[in-house]
Amino acid sequence: MSVANLCHRLQPQVSARTAAGFAEVLRRLGGPLQVAVAGRIKSGKSTLVNALIGRRVAPTDVGECTRLVTRFQYGTVDRVEIVFNDGRKQVLPFSADGMIPAELGIDIDQVSHIEAYLTNAVLQGMTVIDTPGLGSLDAASVSRTEELLGAAKHRKPDDDEEEEEGSDELDDTSRNAVAGAEAVLYVVTQGVRADDQQALAAFTAATASREAGPVNAIAVLNKADTIAPESVEGSGGDVWKAATLLSEKQAATLKPRVADVLPVIGLIAESAESGGFTSPDAEALRQLAEMDDDILETMLISADIFTSWECDVAAGTRLRLLEKLDLFGVRYAVEAIRKEPEITAGSLRRKLLDASGLEAVRQRLSVVFAARADGIKAAAALASVTALAHASGDPAERQRVHDAIEVLLAKPEAHQLRLLEALTLVASGAVDMPEDLSEEVLRVGSNADIGAQLGKPGAPRADLAAHALERAGWWRSFASFGATPAQSRVAHVVHRAYFLIWQQIRD
Repeated sequence: MSVANLCHRLQPQVSARTAAGFAEVLRRLGGPLQVAVAGRIKSGKSTLVNALIGRRVAPTDVGECTRLVTRFQYGTVDRVEIVFNDGRKQVLPFSADGMIPAELGIDIDQVSHIEAYLTNAVLQGMTVIDTPGLGSLDAASVSRTEELLGAAKHRKPDDDEEEEEGSDELDDTSRNAVAGAEAVLYVVTQGVRADDQQALAAFTAATASREAGPVNAIAVLNKADTIAPESVEGSGGDVWKAATLLSEKQAATLKPRVADVLPVIGLIAESAESGGFTSPDAEALRQLAEMDDDILETMLISADIFTSWECDVAAGTRLRLLEKLDLFGVRYAVEAIRKEPEITAGSLRRKLLDASGLEAVRQRLSVVFAARADGIKAAAALASVTALAHASGDPAERQRVHDAIEVLLAKPEAHQLRLLEALTLVASGAVDMPEDLSEEVLRVGSNADIGAQLGKPGAPRADLAAHALERAGWWRSFASFGATPAQSRVAHVVHRAYFLIWQQIRD
């Protein structure tokens, strides 16, 4: 509310164009958190989007639609709209299978993005933005993604380009300042590449001043079932153990850009969660479970052998199982049936969902994003307000906005914003801190659970309270005697964070 009040109060004191930008910031503050699902092409982004939404609606095969940004948001009536560059909109019918058509039949160079409105409870608290993929099909689709993520440079008018005096329309710079996502779910596969790190470095919540960090970004290691266990030391031949170890290694590479890296099998998650796994599929798996072990093991060596082997289960049925579960999912389901022969199709679907890792991703999304959505949106809004003021070109207006923000941040109720700001400064390297202190700042600012914040999960409340008070005193001393001016600013924020945690435990 404090950032919204700031915008309302400043609107009469700024130019019409800046005021229009503030109106857009207010609109975003009142809406759900905007989460972009980003990553390289063929990393399984759209499959994961379908799993998160619980409906197979985003096209997963390469087509025109996958080259566009698609925003999935809550609506009272299911509908899809094509939004053109000039602002026009065209209603798009769903395809026969209930998905957005992969081919649109129009010149996509004229299209800005697609808006999909779904009567889906998940989308009431989070707008999910599916992106075309970095390193994608063409320069245009990459540019669309980068613009959404804030990686594109803000366009400045040419010297001979005139702007209308007093216009209340947003210029490109101002529009970019309030566009884009506020958080990102970054999808990687087995190897983290240089452009993955560059994309995360370029990601901004609202402007180029808010880079991806543990507050607004997590990553998933998708297609975890394709990892060869023998390639990961310590896996003991177990695929999921290998995926978990690889995720931890990738987390070390990508931090502090992301809060965590979690393994997931998007294909199985999509099939189990979106209604793709049916009773006939369960029956086909039951037939496979009755086959001789040696024959089934041979069939599961490769997809070609699995679909071409002569057996009682029709080749088309086996192909459908592969498309929904891949070999790992088929093997997992067969083993589950053999352990529990009377298992129902519904119970088998739930077991497959558990095996996909989707629930852990959802829980992490809840902890990192949902629990602090208001703070993330407020921090993004402040960054947008700052960018709008800088874009105005009026030094007096810029100073007026700057002073108002400083007054806001000095208020006790703005502590969460100060903590998010300090976290971003440390995570991005803007404030240089010793490694152990950086890790402590990231831990305190990146977790919603008190035990995790204090690095003492499961500890008794008395121990947590004592530790919080001890660290509050330490950071206060560091701010006063051992820190540089930049470090001192961060240290004061961390001191107050610990003090508030202590108060919360005591109360």
